[in-house]
Amino acid sequence: MSFDESIKKLEEIVSKLGNSAVSLEESLKLYKEGIELSAKCKKELEEAKLKIEVINAESGEQFD
Repeated sequence: MSFDESIKKLEEIVSKLGNSAVSLEESLKLYKEGIELSAKCKKELEEAKLKIEVINAESGEQFD
C-alpha cells in the first residue's frame, strides 16, 4: 500500500471511529489497524526526510 493509500485508509478509519453505530469490537479492530498504518506512515516520512537530508548534504544545501 502506498503512502497516499495509507493516509486515505487512515482517514476512513477515523471517520468510522467517529460513528457511534460502530460496535466496540469493530472499533478495537479499526483502532489497531489505524495504529499500524500510522506507524507505517511515520516510518515512511522519516525515511523520506533522511533521503532529503542526504540529497541536500551532497548538493551542499541545508534547509531546516
